[in-house]
Amino acid sequence: MTTDGDFEAYADLGATTENAMDIAETSMDRVRELVPDETLADRVRQKSVHATGDPEFQHLVRFTGGDDSEPVRAGARAVLDEAPIVTDITMVKAGITGRGHDCEVRKAIGNGADLAAETGMTRTAASVLELDKEGVYDGAIAVVGNAPTAALALADCIEDGTRPAVVVATPVGFVKAAESRKRLREVAAEHGVPAITNVGRRGGSGLAAGLTNELIHVASDARDGDASLES
Repeated sequence: MTTDGDFEAYADLGATTENAMDIAETSMDRVRELVPDETLADRVRQKSVHATGDPEFQHLVRFTGGDDSEPVRAGARAVLDEAPIVTDITMVKAGITGRGHDCEVRKAIGNGADLAAETGMTRTAASVLELDKEGVYDGAIAVVGNAPTAALALADCIEDGTRPAVVVATPVGFVKAAESRKRLREVAAEHGVPAITNVGRRGGSGLAAGLTNELIHVASDARDGDASLES
């Protein structure tokens, strides 16, 4: 985290040395040869390819809320407004860069233990519901990278009136993962919540963290005058 508005330069992939930055830039240059580089949405598609190592993944990313770039703009604005970033699990939280922003980064897991014990729901779902009762998700950057039940719980919260600034959801797996993202897309679209998700079984914590980091990168570029958040 930085303080007093004195932001360290955003370093993609965590690179800080000259050699590491060269590797990171070369890697992204190769990705840009495979993915269009015209819109803010393209930047997220590029990041998805970089995070998965699969050029075809660009076609699996879905954007909800206006044109494809609107969720990216919404996420970057939220970063500039220092909105909290709330992840489902520790692994996603660990992947969020600490540079280029002054957002609080917190995880849902670890909350809602009593609710999980009482109802039998998963700990991640209970965690999301517990934080939502505290109003944590309103105006926040809500990130789900692992648990489909967390995505389903977040969809329920949105349906009940919660309004995150943006949702990034890429829960992974063979059980309820694709279905949870589909429900989240539908609920987000119905209630005007910008969202970035993907289709299919794939996803995961690293992808969710990478896409969230790209929102931070876009915000950093907008702060420096190198990107526009105008629609």
